[in-house]
Amino acid sequence: MRSEKLQDKYAYVPRAMRAERAAAYLDIFKSMFLQWVAEGKMPKGTKISGMRSWDRQDVDAAYEALKEAENNQCNPIEAHYGIGED
Repeated sequence: MRSEKLQDKYAYVPRAMRAERAAAYLDIFKSMFLQWVAEGKMPKGTKISGMRSWDRQDVDAAYEALKEAENNQCNPIEAHYGIGED
């Protein structure tokens, strides 16, 4: 039996996404997405008419920033010995 995911129901990714859909867009759990929001790794979203949503473009930009930060992290042991640099 195939497990159906939220993103399987849509032919396109909507511009504004609630937390559950934004998490599915990133292929992570909603709790992890909200943790990243609390940690400032993801944007806080926009509240319109009492409903908080996340702009897909903002989520994309935040994810790119996370990738860059991860790629720029330096292992202190490798730095000390001058190894691991590409």
